Amino acid sequence: METSHTGVAGASAPGVGAGADAGMGAASPGAGAAAVAAGAASGMPGAPAQLAVFDFDGTSIAGNSPVLLVRHLTSRGMLKPSAVLRIVAWALAYKLRLPQNESWVRSLVFSAFEGRPAAEVDRFLADFYDDAVSPLFRPAADAAMREHARAGHVVVVISATFEPIILRAMQHHPFENQISTRMRVAPDGTYTREVEGLPVEGEQKLVAVTEFGDARFGAGNWELAYAYGDHHSDRAVLSAARRAFAVSPDKPLSRTARRQGWPVLDWD
Repeated sequence: METSHTGVAGASAPGVGAGADAGMGAASPGAGAAAVAAGAASGMPGAPAQLAVFDFDGTSIAGNSPVLLVRHLTSRGMLKPSAVLRIVAWALAYKLRLPQNESWVRSLVFSAFEGRPAAEVDRFLADFYDDAVSPLFRPAADAAMREHARAGHVVVVISATFEPIILRAMQHHPFENQISTRMRVAPDGTYTREVEGLPVEGEQKLVAVTEFGDARFGAGNWELAYAYGDHHSDRAVLSAARRAFAVSPDKPLSRTARRQGWPVLDWD
C-alpha cells in the first residue's frame, strides 16, 4: 500500500480539473456510484490517471476523529487541563471561522504523546480507531470507494487528522492511498509535538493532492476527477475537481453546492 503526506507550501495544480461538470441539485446516496459508472470509460490506456479524493472526517465517517481523540485522551487523564481549555478555545474560534494556527492545536493534542515511542503511540491510535472511529465509517462512503476502485480510479483519502488513524482505516476499507497530518519523530524514535510539514487542512488539501499526483504520475498525467467533502474547508478540493459531491454538507458548503450545481449526497 502506498501512503503519502504533505509538508510543502502552496503550489498551483497542473492536472487538476477546472471545476465540477455537474448541473444537479440534491442527489440520492447512490448518485456518486452512478457517476462513477458513467465515467468508467475514462480509464483508457494512455489517459490521465483519474483521482477520486474523499475527505475523511464528516465525509467518510459520521463524526470528527480529532474531537473524539481529545475526548478520549481527556477521559484517560492524558491531557493537562490547561491544554484541554486551550483546545476548546481553539475549537470555538474555529466554529466562528476565525483565522487559526492549525499546527499549534495539533501540537497541543500531541502533547499527550510527547517523548513516547512512536510505535507505541501508533498502536494506541490504531486501537482508538478500532474502538471509537471504525463504527462511524459510512457504508455509502465504503460503497463509493469500491465503485471507484472497480472503475480503475485512484482512490485517495485526505484528512487533517493524524496519520496513524487513517493508516488503520486503510487496513479495513477500499483505499490504498492517503494524505494526512504526520507528526515529527525524534532521532530516538519518540514522537515530538511538531507537525512534519503542514497540517492537511483547507486549501492545503489541494496542495497535498497536487503533490501526490505529480509525484505518483508526473505533472500533466493525472486529473482530480472526483472529490467528496462535507465542510466549507473542503471547497478548494471540490472546486478543482471535474465532478464534485457535497456529502451531508454544512450550511456554508450547502450554499456553495447550490451555487456551483454540485450534487448533494445524503450519507447520514
